[in-house]
Amino acid sequence: MRDLLHATADHAADWLQSLGERAVRPDRTAPEQLALVRARGLPDGPQDPRAVIDELVADADGALLATGSPRFFGWVFGAALPASLAADWLASAWDQNAGLAAPAPAAPVFEEVAGGWLLDLLRLPADASFALVTGCQMAHVTALAAARHRVLADHGWDVGRDGLAGSPPVRVLAGEERHATLDRALHLLGIGGRAVEPLSTDDAGALRPDALASALTGARGPVIVCAQAGNVNTGAVDPLAAICDAAAEAGAWVHVDGAFGLWAAASADPERRALLAGAERAQSWATDAHKILNVPYDSGLAVVADREAHRAALAFDAGYVVGGGGDGPRDPIDYTPEFSRRARGIPVYAALRELGRSGVAELVDRFCSLAARFAAALDADPTAEVLAHGLNQTLVRFGGDDAVTDAVIDAVRRDGTAYMTATTWRGMRAMRISVCSWRTTAADVDRSVAALLGAARAAR
Repeated sequence: MRDLLHATADHAADWLQSLGERAVRPDRTAPEQLALVRARGLPDGPQDPRAVIDELVADADGALLATGSPRFFGWVFGAALPASLAADWLASAWDQNAGLAAPAPAAPVFEEVAGGWLLDLLRLPADASFALVTGCQMAHVTALAAARHRVLADHGWDVGRDGLAGSPPVRVLAGEERHATLDRALHLLGIGGRAVEPLSTDDAGALRPDALASALTGARGPVIVCAQAGNVNTGAVDPLAAICDAAAEAGAWVHVDGAFGLWAAASADPERRALLAGAERAQSWATDAHKILNVPYDSGLAVVADREAHRAALAFDAGYVVGGGGDGPRDPIDYTPEFSRRARGIPVYAALRELGRSGVAELVDRFCSLAARFAAALDADPTAEVLAHGLNQTLVRFGGDDAVTDAVIDAVRRDGTAYMTATTWRGMRAMRISVCSWRTTAADVDRSVAALLGAARAAR
């Protein structure tokens, strides 16, 4: 086993050392990769583990997207910090089911402490409850399950006991530029897409407080307001203080989708922190650690101010489950949708120990300043038009044309220097640039800008 793990570590180190210069895009298409792996077939009998790993590495190499590259800007994918990666390996080796504290306290204790640090860094209520889940998708499900429980209970309905059939209808108010994971969470929770009332947004994609105030006028039934800290295209942050004011007056629950933008609260820049003013007054929040914090997948965070509603929405009991109770750490199983779960709190703990408070702030601010560097360099060139810029996001269009913009994105991907993705924003094709890797430097931005502008001139 030791020889196998050493060899595997060497394979991993080879990959990590190649990230600075290797082409960011994969060399092999998905159909080609499928054909290659299927051709291996299921062996008739046991194989040597070292041979299996060597073969796995060889077969994967041409089909890997270098998301840890310093020039990967396609989605808000963080790279893995050194301590968080090493801790993630240990978490897999230790192989703890991190649901219960009593039988195996290490993982739940690391998670409990890391959760408290996260609440502090994100400037959320210290007495809020939290859950480490797979990602922001399940963070929405977790937080909105608590919201569903509370808003229905406030109107005399026990959803845990009686289900949704016959319950008072739940209204969901959200901006028209909300993220798709929010709708998906509502589908999974049985609230459904029809419950969503899309509200108008401003030029940057932030929810208009007057639109919310109008929608809340005369509200009587259960209402959940979903705000956004970090528009996925523009980086815009909704006016959270005004949203919380309006919701409080109407007795509505406020949930904040802060997948990457919630981390602005940890910034050292007072103006950047001010973007999140009022966020602490919401009732629930969702974000990702595998984005800005740069821990390995999967690592989402759900936070709920109403601890009772959080636990009531998700807790369960079984005769063979031995809960902790007493003065020890809570049982994570009571606050997450999972029964069995990996010890994802361990790499989060390690990342926070590696960075410290100032390191987290520096990471947030560096991503934002590098995105601003992209925006300034591209906006200064006549072939490019920066449509929006906020936090670590820059939205750009080339040649004033959909076809040219798509051609630039395709050319840069094929070149391999950098990786960006396309989006359609307000009827226009555009390129999204998301800065989210601790490896990215100003030199990486400049090299990527040169590749983009070269592709733009060729496309025109």
